Amino acid sequence: MAVAIPLITALTPLISDLIDRIPDPDAKAKAAAEANAKLVGMLQAGDTAQLQVNAAEATNPSVFVSGWRPAVGWVCVLGLFVQAVGYPLMGWGLSIWSPGTPMPQIDTDTLMGLLVPLLGLGAYRTFEKVKGVSR
Repeated sequence: MAVAIPLITALTPLISDLIDRIPDPDAKAKAAAEANAKLVGMLQAGDTAQLQVNAAEATNPSVFVSGWRPAVGWVCVLGLFVQAVGYPLMGWGLSIWSPGTPMPQIDTDTLMGLLVPLLGLGAYRTFEKVKGVSR
């Protein structure tokens, strides 16, 4: 899937140029519709394959296969806790016992880039459970 999207993006102008060379307007419209349908089919096939991989990972009994997504979530929660609670408390403590000591910084852009989508997926799953879609 990671290769398909850049490949499709690179081929789209070429396909468009080829379709523009068709002189008959009806044939041009038909060729454009067929090309768009094939591109959409290729993207859907990649999405379907990724969904199958995700389902296989989730049902695997090994924590190293099925647990990597929760592990990423816990790392984000720990990082957010350290950034929002730990650093202010450490800063307060350092200002009392060792004024002028610099504190290391966490890259909160990366942290939020991971955490926000995970929270969105969690909210979506909660919505599914409320609607009775859960297994």
